[in-house]
Amino acid sequence: TRHIVDREVLEALPDGATILNTARAEVMDYDALAELMPKKRFKVGLDVFAGEPKEGSADFAPPLFEKVAAEEGCVLYGTPHIAASTEQAQRSIAREVARIVRDFLTEEEVPNVVNVCRNTPARWALVLRSRDEVGVLANVLNVVSRHGLNIEEITNTVFEGAAAACTKLRVTGRPGPDCLSEIRAFDEVFHVDVVQLPNLA
Repeated sequence: TRHIVDREVLEALPDGATILNTARAEVMDYDALAELMPKKRFKVGLDVFAGEPKEGSADFAPPLFEKVAAEEGCVLYGTPHIAASTEQAQRSIAREVARIVRDFLTEEEVPNVVNVCRNTPARWALVLRSRDEVGVLANVLNVVSRHGLNIEEITNTVFEGAAAACTKLRVTGRPGPDCLSEIRAFDEVFHVDVVQLPNLA
């Protein structure tokens, strides 16, 4: 993302545009910004700067401010990039951490994960209904493994009374007749379906 907002992007903005950067200094070309500000009359607000002091307090003069200070018509505001250090922010962070942990413990899912694969290589789903007993799923997984199918996702839903379950296995290849026959041979398995998944790539 370095210089994703580069000279070309800045030149494409209309004159008098408002520009805010509260992410990272590296995402924007500040040299190009300093050059274009007097010409395009940008109104700029920055919360991040290259070479920010790492100490709790320090003298700091961002070069960008020095470059445009003498330019007439330039509007440039800077903030100290400390929003996360306020008491309000710390309380909000603590509440959010507690919520995420609670959701994981109760729902077995972690919200706001940014690197979950949205479109796995799985193109087929094995859907089976079976008894909810020890070893049933393990036996099925062994069969799938022997037939060289990689399982991308598993969901297992247990029905009221904990006597039966529905398991969905998303796999990379289509399960063949031999694989299905082996799974159907288990007394604990009631039914097996194969469903082709849509390609959302």
